[in-house]
Amino acid sequence: MGIKKKMIQVLVFFLAVGCFGCASVKVKREEINKKVDLSGSWNDTDSRLVAEEMVKDCLLRPWVDVFSAGNGKPPVIILGAIVNRTSEHINAQLFLSDLEKNLLNAGKVKFVAGKQQRQELRDEKQDQAENASRITVKPRKEETGADFMLQGSINSVKDEISGKYVILYQVNLELVDLTTNEKAWIGQKEIKKVVSRRSFGF
Repeated sequence: MGIKKKMIQVLVFFLAVGCFGCASVKVKREEINKKVDLSGSWNDTDSRLVAEEMVKDCLLRPWVDVFSAGNGKPPVIILGAIVNRTSEHINAQLFLSDLEKNLLNAGKVKFVAGKQQRQELRDEKQDQAENASRITVKPRKEETGADFMLQGSINSVKDEISGKYVILYQVNLELVDLTTNEKAWIGQKEIKKVVSRRSFGF
């Protein structure tokens, strides 16, 4: 009798596991600009909002008009490194893309390709020089040099107690004049999140 009871218990257990395994997956599409924060970690919403606010501040500062008036052209920017100094895995390239998009779409500055892109473009020009017709080949050594480099870092501080934690993200950006190494603009943006985790007991 005891063995039979044990077998029934094992069977019930496997049936329960099977039910969990067969649970349906529900997917809901959301608007791209909707704020969705599941874990409290840095996410695409943080990247987008920080980029928008910092670019707005950057372009309101005098350096843009001073350069344009003195040189008769809009400043040309190249993106440098964004260093991740947090303990999380953060896709810095996503943040760089958000920065570039917002700066370029504002219409006050121009951009040149970054290091990896430039090498790919130069390889293409080399291939054209060897294989393309003389009429369509693109000349080398005609690239536009950048006037400024945008660099920065993402930092975080975390404080946790009893399943609740506060995390502060601080993004620092600097725009550096490539001729003089002078800093034309320094920006800082902070995001603070309070996250509570519920514990479930049986």
